Amino acid sequence: MARTDHYDDPNAPEATRIVVAVTAFVQDQQGRLLMIRRTDNGLYSIPGGAQDVGETIGRTVVREVKEETGVDVEPVDVIGVYSDPAHVVSYTDGEVRQEFSICFRATLVGGELRTSGESSEVCWIGRDELAALDIHPSIRLRIEHGFGARDRPYFAT
Repeated sequence: MARTDHYDDPNAPEATRIVVAVTAFVQDQQGRLLMIRRTDNGLYSIPGGAQDVGETIGRTVVREVKEETGVDVEPVDVIGVYSDPAHVVSYTDGEVRQEFSICFRATLVGGELRTSGESSEVCWIGRDELAALDIHPSIRLRIEHGFGARDRPYFAT
């Protein structure tokens, strides 16, 4: 199912749902960031996805990263909660969601990089290489916060 991200777009459709989702900020021993290229919109992103019923939010992080990238992680900290009503995601099935994602810092514990039905590319990217990638502004904000030295999680008021 394809998706379109609308950000500060006065012509965006009105959101009808909020779905709990996660993203994961994962670095390797060289400090490179784990990134995927999404199959649903072609943009680069940190891995993540929606929570399933019956699942803890920490387990969602572990499952989504494994599904999309092939690597195993352990969530260790919350970077922030991203819920900007100006970021609306519309899907080809007619669903329209307001952004709601908890971004976790996670530690790499194993596995091997591989693509999936949700990721056409999986790679480790140096911080200096990020500017050249097509990344949605909401994901860039999470990445900026992940690299930053914050003493508490981000959330908009």
